[in-house]
Amino acid sequence: METENLSYPWYALLVKSRYENTVASHLQARGYESFLPLYKCQRRWSDRFKEIELPLFPGYVFCQFNALNRLPILSIPGVVHVVGVGRTPIPIDESEIAVIQAAVKSGLPSQPWPFLQIGHKVRIEYGPLCGLEGILLDFRGRQRLVISVTLLQRSVAVQVDGAWVRPMSQQHRACGGRVSPEPLSQQPIAQPNLAFPSPSLALSRTVIPPSNFTSLNEVSILKNT
Repeated sequence: METENLSYPWYALLVKSRYENTVASHLQARGYESFLPLYKCQRRWSDRFKEIELPLFPGYVFCQFNALNRLPILSIPGVVHVVGVGRTPIPIDESEIAVIQAAVKSGLPSQPWPFLQIGHKVRIEYGPLCGLEGILLDFRGRQRLVISVTLLQRSVAVQVDGAWVRPMSQQHRACGGRVSPEPLSQQPIAQPNLAFPSPSLALSRTVIPPSNFTSLNEVSILKNT
């Protein structure tokens, strides 16, 4: 079933609080392709700090499945519903899922971030996130690439090296900038041949006064000069 599900779009499942791991485990056990992006953070206990993993998108699990056959998904304990408009599930943009997957796979420090759409658009040119695009922020002296899932109105900030990024405007000029026109040739432009035919082939035209018109063929008479 898992191979078959790979051809379907990605959907976001709204799940109960702290049920993310449970739902992801059930999905995998039933043969569905699921994606639960996690990040590492430190939590203070009574006598020490402990590193734990938490969902980058709390309350959501991503899954590939046929939306027309979603009853087995909805029957999993902890699943509330499939994110969409009314009762119509809406798939997640594939490019957005791919960016989130690449960010998680890179192993770079990341964390949930308030949804962000406006900012300094950049493209990563080097490093494990090469090719990804997002919004660059400078927070507490460190640069972060903010990537978003528009349908959920949620974002993720990934810590990046400032040397990896290039402004999108510069990238655009480099790839699709104007090409300087080549200088015009100084050679003389060929003039059209305006020579008239020889007098022996010239045609003269005699116009008959309107009073003498008898047919369209008599409007003009051509004759050799």
